[in-house]
Order: sequence, then C-alpha cells, then structure tokens
Amino acid sequence: MKQPALEDQWYASVPLFPLQTVLFPGGILGLKVFEARYLDLIGHCLRKGEPFGVVCLKQGAEVQAARADAATRLEACATLAQLDEVDADQPGILQIRCIGTRRVKLASPWQQGDGLWRAHGTPVQPDERVNPPEALHGTVQALVDAIASMRDQGLEPFTLPHELGDAGWVANRWCEILPISLAAKQRLMELEDPAMRLKLVDEFLRTKGVVRGQGRGPRQ
Repeated sequence: MKQPALEDQWYASVPLFPLQTVLFPGGILGLKVFEARYLDLIGHCLRKGEPFGVVCLKQGAEVQAARADAATRLEACATLAQLDEVDADQPGILQIRCIGTRRVKLASPWQQGDGLWRAHGTPVQPDERVNPPEALHGTVQALVDAIASMRDQGLEPFTLPHELGDAGWVANRWCEILPISLAAKQRLMELEDPAMRLKLVDEFLRTKGVVRGQGRGPRQ
C-alpha cells in the first residue's frame, strides 16, 4: 500500500480523530462527520490531500473527547487515515470513507482552541511483506472462507485486491472482525512483527475452534 509522503513539519502536529475503534493499516473506516472541528479538518484534508490520525480512546467517550475540560486519554499509537470517498447528502453533515495507511507513534497530545486534538508524531515503518508460515495457512484459509460468507450476505468489508500472501494483511483483517477488546486490538495493531501478529490471531482462532490442524495453503 502506498504510504503518504509527508514532511517532518506535518508530523510535528498530527491532527487526530479520537474514536472508540482501532484502525489498522489497509482497513476501511466509515464516519459520519458533523462537529465543526472535524468538518474543518476534513475540508483541509480534501484541499491538501493529507491524512489525519485515527486514535483509539484509552479513557473517555467520543463526545467527551471534543471538550477540552474532559478527562480524556488517548492511546500512544494511531493509524493515518487517507480520505477515499466524501459525500455531503445533508447540509453540515459529511459521510466519509477512508483507508488506513501507516502507523504513527504519538507524544504530548494537546487540544486546539476549537477542541481538535493534535500530537507530535513519529512514523512507524510499514510491515515488511512476509509470506504466512505454512503452519498458519489454516488461518489464511479461514479468512478466505469468512470473506466468502460475508459476500454471501452482500458485504465487502475489505479493500481489493485481497493480499492473502501477506501475513500482516491477513492478520490485520482478522483483527478487524474478531470479537476481542479494543485494548487487545490496539496492542496487536502496535505489534511491529507481522508474522507474530498472525501467530497470535491463529492461537485465538484455535481456542475458538475456528482453525484446526495445519492447513496446506488457501484455496484461491
């Protein structure tokens, strides 16, 4: 996936959208935007072609995060979101679709006068593309089956093409749909070893009986 080319100056003041969700690189995120601070942010991102950071709330609610006097704590790692689609069906409301790109470590978050969160950011190297180990092919095949099941329901939750030969991509897609806590998803997103991330997903799926034995590679 192409990563945004951003200047060091941009990373010194990363604009943030705090949410009760974890965005993974390569993931799809849909948002309904109506707060003035975020409408301004999306307008800026559209004009400049820049992303914004999606950061999970460690403490506090999304509504509270907009108030400067609220006790809000943000996770220390976010994922940059690049705008993909923007629709304005109603005045003052935007429906947006964005794609997660690269991760960024955050430090010293602060709020502007309008309540928009910003932080100093340090970009994290994208996952190295590695093939899923043979012992984890059952987890890859289980994702193929899950995708087929979702398509039968008229859903297409992942971007195309599906990168089933990339351990990090497979792990990230599983992390998005697994019924695990936000804290667990955050730790998995931060993990910089994609093969280890997939291994942890595989272990979880085996405890739930989703994967058994060792697969021989996904059916295409």
